[in-house]
Amino acid sequence: MPWTIDKAHTRIGFSVKHMMVSTVHGEFKSYSGTIELDAQDLTRSRVSGEIEVASIDTGNSDRDNHLRANDFFDAPNHPTISFRSTRLERLSSDTFKVFGDLTIRGVTREVELEAEYAGQHKNPWGKTSTGFTVTGTINRKDFGMDFNMPLETGGLLVGEKVKIQLDIEAVLEEAPVAAAAAN
Repeated sequence: MPWTIDKAHTRIGFSVKHMMVSTVHGEFKSYSGTIELDAQDLTRSRVSGEIEVASIDTGNSDRDNHLRANDFFDAPNHPTISFRSTRLERLSSDTFKVFGDLTIRGVTREVELEAEYAGQHKNPWGKTSTGFTVTGTINRKDFGMDFNMPLETGGLLVGEKVKIQLDIEAVLEEAPVAAAAAN
């Protein structure tokens, strides 16, 4: 059965260097995703998700508007970012490499992320929850985000490497009791 991302307990975040001296953090506020978790063999699990680019939030509206524009995400023409896993490899009992197709600005590239599995628990409302922390780094230029400005003292305004950090909680979508009893 599929697991649905619990938006109240999930963060889709990123960070990138600014002017070679500081780090700007941001997140996306609107997204959806499902996880098909194989509890017997987590390497057979699958994950997919979609992010609404317009929901970007770095805490600065001018910067957010620039990120939505053609220099970066080109949100009017490419309103979503998507990810579909292609395979998982176990690193330890609770860590995995997640390989998948990431699409940004209409460009799809295979990426490699690392996921830490937090296990499963019953929440106070009787539903089964699970959690993951997913991290990785991508190069924004691989996805057609080439904008930059050289700095007078050397270096560039915006770093090319983007660190990704996803803190995900998901809830098991259980079959309705009536349908389960009929089977």
